[in-house]
Amino acid sequence: MTSAFFIPTVNLMGAGCLVDAADAIKSHGFKNGLIVTDKVLNEIGIVEKVAALLTERDVQTAVFDGTQPNPTIGNVEAGLAILKENGCDFVISLGGGSPHDCAKGIALVATNGGNIGDYEGVDQSAKAQLPLIAINTTAGTASEMTRFCIITDEARHIKMAIVDKNTTPLISVNDPELMLAKPASLTAATGMDALTHAVEAYVSTAASPITDAVAIKAIELIQANLRTAVNDGQNLVAREQMAYAQFMAGMAFNNASLGYVHAMAHQLGGFYDLPHGVCNAILLPHVQRYNAQVCPSRLRDVAKAMGVNVEALSPEEGAEAALNAIQELSKDVGIPAGLEVLGAKADDIPVLADNALKDACGFTNPKQATHEEICEIFRNAM
Repeated sequence: MTSAFFIPTVNLMGAGCLVDAADAIKSHGFKNGLIVTDKVLNEIGIVEKVAALLTERDVQTAVFDGTQPNPTIGNVEAGLAILKENGCDFVISLGGGSPHDCAKGIALVATNGGNIGDYEGVDQSAKAQLPLIAINTTAGTASEMTRFCIITDEARHIKMAIVDKNTTPLISVNDPELMLAKPASLTAATGMDALTHAVEAYVSTAASPITDAVAIKAIELIQANLRTAVNDGQNLVAREQMAYAQFMAGMAFNNASLGYVHAMAHQLGGFYDLPHGVCNAILLPHVQRYNAQVCPSRLRDVAKAMGVNVEALSPEEGAEAALNAIQELSKDVGIPAGLEVLGAKADDIPVLADNALKDACGFTNPKQATHEEICEIFRNAM
């Protein structure tokens, strides 16, 4: 079986690399960029900092700061209007997964036309998107380096999965100095999102030696650093290690794909507008308990990466240890115990399960589930 490996052409990592990113933008000859971000990052001065670096290099910018936590078709259309008004020749996404995904949608429609909904599915676009430089401020989604773009369709109350080589950013930027002092709840949610990416990629039927290597290393780094990053938001070492961890988790799932955790979390986000990372964290052990029926040895590897001594454990015992380690980490960083706390309703489970199975068609879960089995996983996670 052949495989392809997708990643941005240039990936800048480490404290202070934001300046390198500004230099790279100038070197490409770009003149007028649209910064896609959210109101919080604009209000606290991060947008102004980036814009100033570019102004010093004779690059002009316009700003769209209307990205919602779960970006919508409406967000994409509003940002696209500003891009056209200002004649922008490239896009900068600044923030976490939401601005990155919104910017991908804007950049893709800018060159391909139509509506972002036209590109739902796998590789539906004909042309490369407008050049995108993705500057990351959280350690979790890895959207700054993936070909995944998740946009909420407000009318259908679902999240559309756009998986397209043409949404891969030109340059990704992970400067941990931009991640300092992020709220503990956001750090926890994005960190558990990264763990979910790594675990789902590792048990994926499309896993390869390359994705296995980066997935396991990502799990090790998350286990070692997430608690510190949550409890001490100014710890630059922990922030930098988490930036590397989430990037490697992104390398893994960008190429080995994801599974039922994400297919189910997308429905919760689209239906209730819930935080994606928190939904993933709650669902992760329940979905992996289901997967353990067919890949216990893989989950035993996950337990080892999370610091469990698995030498004397059978694959089944190792898988159980992995579930316990995941739940322990989740609890330690303040993730709620169940979906009901977030406002999910048992009566909605059949609809959520139906939509999750449709979403999962493009994913690579190790064990295929029936509608009733997905419903049962949802019920267990409540």
